[in-house]
Amino acid sequence: MDDLRQHLQVAGDEEVKISSRNVQVYYGTTHAIIDVDVDILDKTVTAFIGPSGCGKSTFLRCLNRMNDTIDIARVEGEIRIDGEDIYDPKIDPVQLRAKVGMVFQKPNPFPKSIYDNVAYGPKIHGLATNKAELDEIVERALRRAALWDEVKDRLQTPGTGLSGGQQQRLCIARAVATEPEVLLMDEPASALDPIATAQIEELIDELRQNYSVVIVTHSMQQAARVSQKTAFFHLGYLVEYDDTGTIFTNPKDPRTESYITGRIG
Repeated sequence: MDDLRQHLQVAGDEEVKISSRNVQVYYGTTHAIIDVDVDILDKTVTAFIGPSGCGKSTFLRCLNRMNDTIDIARVEGEIRIDGEDIYDPKIDPVQLRAKVGMVFQKPNPFPKSIYDNVAYGPKIHGLATNKAELDEIVERALRRAALWDEVKDRLQTPGTGLSGGQQQRLCIARAVATEPEVLLMDEPASALDPIATAQIEELIDELRQNYSVVIVTHSMQQAARVSQKTAFFHLGYLVEYDDTGTIFTNPKDPRTESYITGRIG
């Protein structure tokens, strides 16, 4: 129990949701992530920033064991969510991914109706015992993704028929339908136009009331707008992690400052 308490540290009034210690990731002989220690808070948006190929997406994928799907990937160290080691052999990755939802760079709705896109996860995980419960889950998820009013009259039409921004919000609805506690987003707005991007950013701000949100973004402006905490990655290292305002206005590491001011990138 003491071990669990130690991992559920509270930073001020803020509870640590995800704790990583000495995390290493290898792709074959390539050491892609080196010695990453970080505590990610609950009900907070945490942005991962850094140049292309710096490890930010690789580390994000450690948090729901997506790297398990890559044959040559190997993850070492410890990652705990709510004090539980997610790499423990007893942990079922499928169940873990219900608790840790993921939204990818390109909207990827299933080739199914809008309704079935959202209902898919809850059906697999047995979260509804009848159609009325499933209807309720689908509506709640679409409302959380700020999409319900736009699609409520065409739930049986294909999700692929929506606009790019709507498709991405559908993917967010699909991710939150299983009632996750953590939401991972890998550059969720990079394929979208400015208006759709603004809608996604507004949505991210609302989602943090219910989730710990971790977003990888190549846009420093986006990180500054949506996140409360920022982690700067460079060449596989987590160089600096602090309040977003501090990272952007008063970074402690010269590499962070060089990136923020555009000298490296």
